[in-house]
Amino acid sequence: MTEPPTPARTAVVLGGSHTGMLAARALAEFADRVVVVERDVLPDGPEPRRGLPQARHAHMLWSGGVRAVEELLPGVTGTLREAGARRAPVTTDMVVMGARGWFRRWPESHHVILAGRDLLDATIRARVLADHRVEVVDRAEVVGLEGTAEAVTGVRVRVHDDAERSLPADLVVDATGRGSGASRWLTALGLPAAERREVDSGLVYASRLYLAPEQARDGYPVVNVQPDPRDGGPGRAGFLLPIEHGRWIVTLNGTTGGEPSADADDFVRFAREELRHPVIGELLERAEPLSDVSVTRTTLNRRHYYERMPSWPENFAVLGDALAAYNPLYGHGLAVGAQSALLLRDVIRRQGWGTPGLSRRVQRAVARPAGAAWDLAIGQDVFYPGATETGPTLTDRLAAAYVRRLMHTATGNGRVARRVTDVTSLERPATVLLSPSVLLAAAAGPLKPALSGPPLTELERKAAGLT
Repeated sequence: MTEPPTPARTAVVLGGSHTGMLAARALAEFADRVVVVERDVLPDGPEPRRGLPQARHAHMLWSGGVRAVEELLPGVTGTLREAGARRAPVTTDMVVMGARGWFRRWPESHHVILAGRDLLDATIRARVLADHRVEVVDRAEVVGLEGTAEAVTGVRVRVHDDAERSLPADLVVDATGRGSGASRWLTALGLPAAERREVDSGLVYASRLYLAPEQARDGYPVVNVQPDPRDGGPGRAGFLLPIEHGRWIVTLNGTTGGEPSADADDFVRFAREELRHPVIGELLERAEPLSDVSVTRTTLNRRHYYERMPSWPENFAVLGDALAAYNPLYGHGLAVGAQSALLLRDVIRRQGWGTPGLSRRVQRAVARPAGAAWDLAIGQDVFYPGATETGPTLTDRLAAAYVRRLMHTATGNGRVARRVTDVTSLERPATVLLSPSVLLAAAAGPLKPALSGPPLTELERKAAGLT
């Protein structure tokens, strides 16, 4: 007697950006059909799109995220580099002023991939959509989940002609980012509201694209001037990231009372006069502006603790910024999204598609990288006035005091600097900073004297037109 055919498996991914595409790739290993629901019309190449305004700002993909992307899409890092993306060793190609002074450029411990967000997304999107099992429903807005509090069976979407349609699914993954409606969708199914925490430093971002001076278009280091929360006033920072085609993307930011403006004529002045060191402004005076100034105020840290809910429906998971969104200052959103997509794949591999409790296991797994990045983000933001209703807790203060000591030590101790980048690269957990050897090193302090200025080489200064 002939066995009945196995029913086709369908997965639906909500959101077609970085995390959504990587989640679709992860699910294509198990599902016969993966449907990506996206509000925008996704471009064919590295072009801007309306639903991703943050693409106008600086982005970096830490090596913890690079490794996850590479495991899901082998060879994609090479494709990015062929298109002009930079691989910058940490901290060798980084000129960074921290709260306690300039860091030395230690031998490589980890790395970051530097590229415009449009190029990064387009490269990943092309690889994912080359799989015939993955398809896109664009110009579609998610209305809600279908199913019950026990199990999700699909989603309702409103397409471009305002018609609603149902998309049945064996698994639904929410990767819709900061604007996620997952909390609302779950309560509509009868589940209790999830615990949530918000920390808002009031940060405002202003970014502009530049063409680097001709001699500085190849291999120039990242330049970063960070705030010092001990100053007591607004925190102001700046990033200069070398990206593809000899360009620099520069992002300036400030918390409440110290915000940069959208005025193009004020951009260089802010970099020179408002940051703790004028080096970024000095570099920009020799560069050619290629764009207007883009400003965003969407920098709130928000985390949903879905993994703590007393019950969780089958066939539903929340990933990326929809789970936890961070102040972009720390650059961890892309890496967390990639690590979460990889964990989605790995949990399904271990447990099996359709296994009871699978979605809860996924949700608990993705809480780990989300929580690691959350701790890094709020460890500083919680100290800005008005960031939380109650201010920093005693635990926040004790942790921050130790981190400040560590960062001071890292300016003159390469071994401690490596342990710090183990954590900031999202390659190792923060517990490595509590080992006896690191604790002793932090107590001893830096082994080398403080630097008096930015550690640019003479060749780098000359290439950028600095005297």
